[in-house]
Amino acid sequence: MDAKQKVYELLHALQIPYRSEEHPAVFTIEQMEALQLDGANNIVKNLFVRDDKKTKFFLLVMSKEKKADLKSIRQQLGSRPLSFASENLLMEKLGLTSGAVTPLGILNDDSRCVEVVLDQDLKKLDEIGVHPNDNTATVWLRLSDLETVIQNHGNLFSYLLM
Repeated sequence: MDAKQKVYELLHALQIPYRSEEHPAVFTIEQMEALQLDGANNIVKNLFVRDDKKTKFFLLVMSKEKKADLKSIRQQLGSRPLSFASENLLMEKLGLTSGAVTPLGILNDDSRCVEVVLDQDLKKLDEIGVHPNDNTATVWLRLSDLETVIQNHGNLFSYLLM
């Protein structure tokens, strides 16, 4: 079963409503915007970061217009200094490649070591758009339903002002 199918089956099993759209592979927010998908304003940016000891891992989920202030995020998390994780760590921890980063990647986190950190401002949106562990499709779902997926899998999540 491929990565997308695994996500769709879990959403069905949890009775989570969603809509999805297939599209050419995209690797950046700019490429996503160029597709002009219905609901494109609600597509989120996903950043995989780690602390300086490589013992804590965070998946930051924020509005695509925002820039991540890692110092502020670090302070709010009470974490050691943060930096972007390598592509190798991204594959090791979430089974993802750059361009396909998504909060649904936690479904590949068997050790449940990645904490999902959601931007408080996302609560203002009716739905958010994320990849279903594959950058050739986008899934739109409610933020509360994403919380359900994260909780069901057993990963930690929190909200911060980003």
